[in-house]
Amino acid sequence: MGARCGSKVSKMHPPVVFCLFLLLNLELSICTQLTVIPGSALELPCISLPTDFTGSPATWKFNGEIMGNLTSQPSGSISVKKNGLILSISPVSAAHSGKYECSVKEHNMEISSTYDIKVIAANAFTVKITEGQSGHLPCYFPCSSQVTANALWFKETTQLVLEDDSEEIFLEDIPMSENDRRVERLYPLDKDQTIILRDAVPTDAGMYYCKSAEGEILSIVQTIIEDAPTDAPHPCSGFDVPWETCLDENSRTNGPMLQESMTEFSMALYTFLRQSKPSGNLLVSPISIAGALSHLLLGARGDTRKAVERAIRVAHDFHCVHLEMRKLRNKMAGSLEMASQIFYSPQMNLSDSFTTQSIQFYEAEPARLLETSENNTEMINNWVANKTNNKITNLVDSVSPNTQLMVLNAVSFNGLWKVKFGQKSRKGVFTKLNGDLVNVPILYHQKYTLVMTHNDLLRAQVARFALSGENSLYILLPYSRTAADLQRVEQRMTDTAVKQMIAQMATMSPQHVEVTLPRIKLDVQSDINILIKKLGLSSLFEDANLCGLNPEERLVLDDARHKAFLALTEQGVEAGAVTSMSFSRSFPSFSALRPFILLLWSDQANVPLFIGRVTEP
Repeated sequence: MGARCGSKVSKMHPPVVFCLFLLLNLELSICTQLTVIPGSALELPCISLPTDFTGSPATWKFNGEIMGNLTSQPSGSISVKKNGLILSISPVSAAHSGKYECSVKEHNMEISSTYDIKVIAANAFTVKITEGQSGHLPCYFPCSSQVTANALWFKETTQLVLEDDSEEIFLEDIPMSENDRRVERLYPLDKDQTIILRDAVPTDAGMYYCKSAEGEILSIVQTIIEDAPTDAPHPCSGFDVPWETCLDENSRTNGPMLQESMTEFSMALYTFLRQSKPSGNLLVSPISIAGALSHLLLGARGDTRKAVERAIRVAHDFHCVHLEMRKLRNKMAGSLEMASQIFYSPQMNLSDSFTTQSIQFYEAEPARLLETSENNTEMINNWVANKTNNKITNLVDSVSPNTQLMVLNAVSFNGLWKVKFGQKSRKGVFTKLNGDLVNVPILYHQKYTLVMTHNDLLRAQVARFALSGENSLYILLPYSRTAADLQRVEQRMTDTAVKQMIAQMATMSPQHVEVTLPRIKLDVQSDINILIKKLGLSSLFEDANLCGLNPEERLVLDDARHKAFLALTEQGVEAGAVTSMSFSRSFPSFSALRPFILLLWSDQANVPLFIGRVTEP
């Protein structure tokens, strides 16, 4: 009679013991979540821990099915290495999203790994930056999205595989503060969430992630820091030559070429401006900003020259741009005063050729800055007030002691209505975008002679007011007072659409129209630093090649300002009395007592002078 382990037996017999030997299967399992982008390469190790395995084959499954017998397996991009211990996927596509399982059995041990692969459609970039230089790390919200918060930037700090469904990588926030400007967001609250990385060091190399506030990955940027050259050449070597001579000063095509460029530049500028400020009053003088940039172009060389030329929409081989800018300025002199000036640090040596050409083309002899910030502030504001006939008297609040270069351009426009408005003071009711009603002084004429039409392309009622000096004021009135209608008109205001509108209205006969306009004064200072970056000129703030201006060293643009003023008045007569009237409509009417867009145009030069939006009279 046998006994089980632990049973009682007779003392007369030796114990017989039956013992169960339990087979111990040791199983190690790792689960990892990975997020990858299309086009990348991925290697998944079956065993990521040190073991004594002698090379038993591994078994891989994809979404529960053994690989090699799959009907849904992605083809042509998956292979195995080292007896199946490594699964290689290259290039990765959206079809590779899913669950990958691997197992290896040897002796009494089984090791398994599981990977949850998510292939995202984020933009992938590789950026190379030379040590000590600056570079842009791109990131963009989808065009259809509304930007309510800035994207968040992170840097990958380790690639260790973690367990328990945690993130596969450690990310650390990238600091962007006023005190540390080494990393800066170029366009806050914009669809373009690109950042700039300044003064790159080797430890900046790595993978950067841009995510929305909701956690969606918008872009992944692999950043490579390259060694700086040991013996850097003189920064202006080969670039310190004067601007090329215009070989055909009397060409009939040069003027129209510049006009086309100025119109295209103007509409691009307004597009960037309205996108950064979707509501509220706007006013910008494209001819003033183009004048400042073309003056700067006179000293730009290399990539900086190409960037400025692209920004103002002129061809790289258009050597007559400065001569044509001078002709344009002279052509508009009857109604538009335009002046340029460059102030520079006393420690800087401007090239003689730049000074000569600055006087030749822009009637501007560069002037040295003074010793103190207060003196410089007063000098610059006095210059601006003098050139704008005191319309703008305070452009800058202070001038930094570190300022090396300031480029200024001022315009002053004076145009009289060819058909006069009445002198009697009147008031009307302006309807704002939110529906609020405000009483405003108005300009009124019962039988004003003008050209008026409904422009189907722009989806707006358009009126052309003739001004003295061969100029025109176009007012574009959306079909309703809603913000959506106003934005639709602005979106349709391409350079082609505007030129078609002007050409069409030039063929139309004037008619008698009952006109009501708000009497307004717009005094708007725009953030031109953002506009300059939007125009593709971020390099001006980082490492500008202005060797044609200063042949000794590279310069960095510190700040840029733009302030515009425009008034609609009855020949400058300010009304004193307040009168409420009701108007009879015996003629067609044009009433701009709701948000509208205005375009001040030089008919003689065929270029835009001012573009604006009125939502708050």
